[in-house]
Amino acid sequence: MVVTPEDRRFMAAAIRLSRRHTGLTATNPSVGCLIVKDGVILGSAVTARGGRPHAETQALDLAGEGARGATAYVTLEPCSHYGRTPPCANALVAAGVARVVVCLTDPDPRVSGRGLTILRDAGIEVVSGVLEEEGRRALEAYLMRQMKGRPHVTLKLAVSADGMIGRRDAGQVAITGPVSRAQVHALRAEIDAILVGIGTAIADDPELTVRLPGLEERSPVRIVLDRQLRLPLTSKLVRSARDVPVIVVAAGSAEGDFAPDVSISDENLRRQHLTQAGVEILAADDLSSLLTQLADRGLSSLLVEGGASVARAFLDAGLVDRILLFQGKGVIGADGIESPVTAHDIPKAYKPVRRMRFGTDTCCDYEREFECLRVS
Repeated sequence: MVVTPEDRRFMAAAIRLSRRHTGLTATNPSVGCLIVKDGVILGSAVTARGGRPHAETQALDLAGEGARGATAYVTLEPCSHYGRTPPCANALVAAGVARVVVCLTDPDPRVSGRGLTILRDAGIEVVSGVLEEEGRRALEAYLMRQMKGRPHVTLKLAVSADGMIGRRDAGQVAITGPVSRAQVHALRAEIDAILVGIGTAIADDPELTVRLPGLEERSPVRIVLDRQLRLPLTSKLVRSARDVPVIVVAAGSAEGDFAPDVSISDENLRRQHLTQAGVEILAADDLSSLLTQLADRGLSSLLVEGGASVARAFLDAGLVDRILLFQGKGVIGADGIESPVTAHDIPKAYKPVRRMRFGTDTCCDYEREFECLRVS
């Protein structure tokens, strides 16, 4: 099995292409595919929005008869099972491609290894594991849901120069600048769901939507940990619940400070009012069971945005896969809310992968290695 520099170059292009629809392909992974002959790309495609059609069939349609004798570069093993569409592995065989280069095998038990077997049995040369690390990062959310039964979790924190994430009793505090905030909105556009605690929801009254021009329709499902159903009916979240889904987790919340217990009748009334406003009420015993339920719904990625106790709860439970630490230049002072983690005390399990600058702010990206996500 020979991997050429050309193989790496075209696979890198396929991985870049696959990111175009990250977060838009429902339960299916966002896969990139190129059909190449004599160094020329004859067809290129990414899994369509909603998950159908797949990248391979679209690229083959673009290549037409030129696909015969060509090489297909695919970021994930072509599917081998009949669903709403025929298997992509069979489509590649029928098109007469001579060679298929694959980045990752698919952990889906309906596919795993079977797609490659179909290709090999048809006499097609198969090369797998090309740029595996890059492909794993591009598909980490899908892999996490398939292999661990939960979404991939990113913890985002904006931290002041003195290690604070906010000011007590002050509502929203601007820690980072507009360039960083725009970057966060771009991140939301690629995420299936975003989560905050009820303390943040009440203090900041956030929208948690994507507000970049042209990307508004890519707002994620919004989740609030709120076991006593304290989310105000006048909040931006509730008032927009019929436009962008809102889920209130009413049991097993990670928030530590709650209002005094309310009566059963009051709780039932609040439940009724929230439901009538379009908010879904979800029960979960703990964070692990919540993530399992989200994965069962097909949600593959979760962005945790606040507050401090929620962030600490996810870290303590070992449920954070990536930490994005935005660092501002300003100082908050003695009345600040201390960040659960800073650049000086990142847990050892997390390794820095890149450092970025957005305006006057910096952002450090840390990832935790999961051997179980190595699939090829």
